[in-house]
Amino acid sequence: MNSRMWGGRFSHGPDAVMEEINASIDFDKKLFPNDIAASKAQARMLGARGIIAADDAEKILEGLDTILREFEAGKFTFSRSLEDVHTHVEARLIELVGPAGGRLHTARSRNDQVATDLRLWVRDAIDAIDAGLAGLQKALAEKALEHAATVMPGFTHLQTAQPVTFGHHLLAYVEMIGRDRGRFADARKRLNESPLGSAALAGTSFPIDRDRTAAELGFDRPTANSLDAVSDRDFVVETLAAASLCSVHLSRFAEEIVIWSSAGFGFIRLSDRFTTGSSIMPQKRNPDAAELVRAKTGRVVGALNTLLIVLKGLPLAYQKDMQEDKEQAFDAIEALELAIAATAGMVRDMSVDKAAMRKAAGAALSTATDLADWLVQALGLTFRQAHEVTGRIVRLAEARKLPLHRLSLAEMQEVEPRITEAVYGRLGVGPSVASRVSYGGTAPGNVRREARRWLRRLDKEAAAAG
Repeated sequence: MNSRMWGGRFSHGPDAVMEEINASIDFDKKLFPNDIAASKAQARMLGARGIIAADDAEKILEGLDTILREFEAGKFTFSRSLEDVHTHVEARLIELVGPAGGRLHTARSRNDQVATDLRLWVRDAIDAIDAGLAGLQKALAEKALEHAATVMPGFTHLQTAQPVTFGHHLLAYVEMIGRDRGRFADARKRLNESPLGSAALAGTSFPIDRDRTAAELGFDRPTANSLDAVSDRDFVVETLAAASLCSVHLSRFAEEIVIWSSAGFGFIRLSDRFTTGSSIMPQKRNPDAAELVRAKTGRVVGALNTLLIVLKGLPLAYQKDMQEDKEQAFDAIEALELAIAATAGMVRDMSVDKAAMRKAAGAALSTATDLADWLVQALGLTFRQAHEVTGRIVRLAEARKLPLHRLSLAEMQEVEPRITEAVYGRLGVGPSVASRVSYGGTAPGNVRREARRWLRRLDKEAAAAG
């Protein structure tokens, strides 16, 4: 196979360097199944419209099926001289079925071909990511239900703030991932238009049926403007933007896994399945899976930046710069899918040290806000007055090196004489989290209700999908 689609215009072949920089087959072979699918839709439409003979269309379809089987069996031969996946498919098709194969490219261009193939690939990638994220949400929600009443410290500024439950903390990520899934769904909806039939940039004079090819490929409709259709890569940018934010969420959670599993915290333990050892320190158990999830964010965000920079100065319509739209996107999506799977695995696998979490939750005078709330509710102080009184009691506890619930009633009454024994019912970490019953709060009942709601929703989605 040594022919080129565009060779007739040229009397000399390209320089070796030109051939090297121009070739994309090393990475765009990922589009092979998509290119076959789009080509089959094109062949059927051309035959149905009488643009090519019915027997030629049938030969083309049989040839494309053969080529796909060769690819899936790992027997298809690639040559960098053929530049891209589209040229490979057409060249092999002509080898298999003769001149009829040359009719497949009627009323299309590589410009609308690659735009169609890439939309199909990105759509499939979004569907795979969504399934992975749903699985991660389920793992988090199940763990949240299990630990709906497990008390841990909540942090602001990475300083102990107020007690929360571990289940509540995990559900925060379920919410984040839910928004990520929504962004991917929005991107999928917008990309689901077919560029096929836009040809090079101006459409075609052949009486094609773009609605037919769009429907066969699962698109909602054909694109409305041929210039836009062949030069648009917004759908890749939007998908990478959603992927970037999703990877940031995964990275934040990975950072917490690293912190929680450290000796200084000891909140969780990852098994051998998601940790590695040290080549020199036999005692080490390194949370490498979490660290790599954290690091892969750079690859995903980098891909987004790369594509934005590629596109920023391009006039309409297609430019060869757009060849750089795929390699980074393929890498980013693969990195994200791996990070999602690793995160879900760590969630399912982790064991929780409830005692360590509870002990840490009670440190650093974390129920000071509960004391202030009690002063408002029981004594009728304004919150600002209660904040002042509580601050003075906190200062006293720090001087005595005692937690709030270990101060005597007499000591607290030195600051506010009206405080009664009833205050001790609000100073423990258990009563603290139990009192946070406002919608969205950390009370165990809230957490159980929200975890179950998410699990029902996820089960319903899974049943509807399949």
